[in-house]
Amino acid sequence: MLKKVGIVGSGTIGASWALNFAWKGAEVTLYDIGEQQLQSAKAVLESNLAVLRENGVMTQGESDEIQAHIHMTTDLKMAVEEAQFIQECGPENYEMKQRILGDIEGLAPKDTVIASSTSGLLITEMAKNMTRPDRLVGGHPYNPPHLLPLVEIVKGEATDDWAVTGAYEFYKEMGKEPVVVKKEVSGFIANRIQVAVFREMIDLIEKGVCTMEDADKAMLYGPGLRWGLMGPMAVLHLGGGPGGIYDNMEKQRESYDLRLADMADWKRFPVNLAELAADGMAKEVEHRPAEQGRTVEEMSRWRDTQLIQLLRMHGKL
Repeated sequence: MLKKVGIVGSGTIGASWALNFAWKGAEVTLYDIGEQQLQSAKAVLESNLAVLRENGVMTQGESDEIQAHIHMTTDLKMAVEEAQFIQECGPENYEMKQRILGDIEGLAPKDTVIASSTSGLLITEMAKNMTRPDRLVGGHPYNPPHLLPLVEIVKGEATDDWAVTGAYEFYKEMGKEPVVVKKEVSGFIANRIQVAVFREMIDLIEKGVCTMEDADKAMLYGPGLRWGLMGPMAVLHLGGGPGGIYDNMEKQRESYDLRLADMADWKRFPVNLAELAADGMAKEVEHRPAEQGRTVEEMSRWRDTQLIQLLRMHGKL
């Protein structure tokens, strides 16, 4: 098992990764450019640990032990010079990523895999100024990383198979469910699927078919519940009866064609999307039960509590 992990960038994702890795027994050094950023990370870490304790996932002693395995620093060299795996969590910007990766590369052991948490930037472009682009992979988590198992491992044009294998094995040791993106595409797998659903929901709302609240309810209490148990293709397989997914698709071919012909296919989000979304969400939040939260902080805390129950059901906690 790789015991020494360096994390570069201590924002929401970096702090959550630190908890995940330390929870699984790694010694983690979390880097950021200033003490203010690290203090914010400490607050995020403590909040995440509190939710885990409150839900009986761990004791106070176990929580304290995790914190003892996380070391914070403003010295990049200290974070990466002995790291056996590096998780980069810097700003989602090519220029910044390229600079950060160059700095990491100059200080890290030559054969250490560097994984970027980028949610959609191309690995090839991020690596273009690296001396050793063969060791850079995408290591995109889903938020919050310390709870959600998914990690998308992404290859760039120069990424070597040894780096992909190393990242895959490391993430499995960290309790994740890694998937490999074999061909470089913007947004990888999950975010592309998510944006396709998002586009159709926005289109239905704009056309006056439904409100944002009802679109969310339709997904949550219909497909969402099934998708919380198995992937959409497996759901289709069950929907076909004994003939499985083949019968499902053959029998519904005409119905699928009718839907596809009428679905959204625009390539740019509407100019007024942010305003539309904010207005719709304000109305939706008004109707949320108080115990499920009505502020971003309250809703996030409730989400994490419910995720813990789902993960227990899946045997992930």
